[in-house]
Amino acid sequence: MKLLEYQGKRLLAEVGVPVPRGRVVTTPDGARDAAAALVGPVALKSQVPSGKRGKSGGIRFADDPRGAWQEANDLLGGTVGGATVTSLLVETGVAIRSELYAAVLNDPATKGPLVLLSASGGMDIEEIGARDPDSIARIAVDIRAGLTEPQAHAAVDRLGLPERAGKQVVATLLAMYRLYRGLDAELVEINPLAVTAGSDVLALDSKISLDPGGLGRHHELLAEILRGGIETGTELERRGRALGLAYLELDGEVGVLANGAGLTMTTLDAVTHYGGRPANFLEIGGDAYTKATPALRLVLDNPRVRSVVVNFCGAFARTDVMTEGVLAAIEELAPSVPIFFSIHGTGEDKAIRLVHERLGVAPFDVMDDAVRAAVTAAAVDGTRAVRR
Repeated sequence: MKLLEYQGKRLLAEVGVPVPRGRVVTTPDGARDAAAALVGPVALKSQVPSGKRGKSGGIRFADDPRGAWQEANDLLGGTVGGATVTSLLVETGVAIRSELYAAVLNDPATKGPLVLLSASGGMDIEEIGARDPDSIARIAVDIRAGLTEPQAHAAVDRLGLPERAGKQVVATLLAMYRLYRGLDAELVEINPLAVTAGSDVLALDSKISLDPGGLGRHHELLAEILRGGIETGTELERRGRALGLAYLELDGEVGVLANGAGLTMTTLDAVTHYGGRPANFLEIGGDAYTKATPALRLVLDNPRVRSVVVNFCGAFARTDVMTEGVLAAIEELAPSVPIFFSIHGTGEDKAIRLVHERLGVAPFDVMDDAVRAAVTAAAVDGTRAVRR
């Protein structure tokens, strides 16, 4: 669950991380008034749950209130990263001396928190790692002890910052870790973390992702989300939440529909293993079979999807019941992309027979074969409605 930039900055400021002065606005007049109050050059930043907003034209700059009005008028109502821009963060301009990258995230390799720090701010961590892996300081944190000040100092000392800035970066890392732990977050990232001309440190951006399973421990934040005060995720993710479906939009082309979180993750891993890119996480099972039509519509409404793999493995959940729901969805929606099946477990004989009778195809005997077929189909434009 991704927070918008201004929401993340509010939380960062609460734990002591310096952020630029700013105001959230929803109209060009609001942007003009904010620029007048801030005095001097301002940045206008689209508040959408998408990265690379600058490259997508979602961040503009203005020298005066009139310019801010014009830039806001151009941005509001437009789209950035597939999301409609309904609000802007207007912030005071900052004289930047250098830019850093800082993050705390869940690390599957160490099965614990990982702190990253690099002098190459303003870039994605993947780009930094590909260009110069040694430029990234990595701290694998023992979650029982937490991030320590000596650990933070050791990472910061590698950057050769002025003493004033170095102390502030250490304090920022420690504060970011506190926020990460306090929110049950999956990611707390500042990119760029700017060192100003006066050797002060400011968080110029924020990216915070929360674990939805941890929201029950944060009742005030959950209440704000339910009130609509925090508009998180893409449009498709918000639709999924409204339907009670566990849907997460990814950046690939292979749509995934599976039952159970573990099997869904396994399917995503298999898609990646065979050279494809999953387009979504979507778990459907148990009573969710009654939502098969809106679930499949979610998958298909992602314009990047070029094939779909349906992977069912039933123990207590019956595969024939789940398959019946998906077949009804296919018949109603008539998808134009190929769909590949893998069905095993309770009720599989009936499920396989249903697929054959109603679609004229048979599921693959092995999940890997179904995934490989979907990956291959996604590499070219599939034109057959359903394929096995």
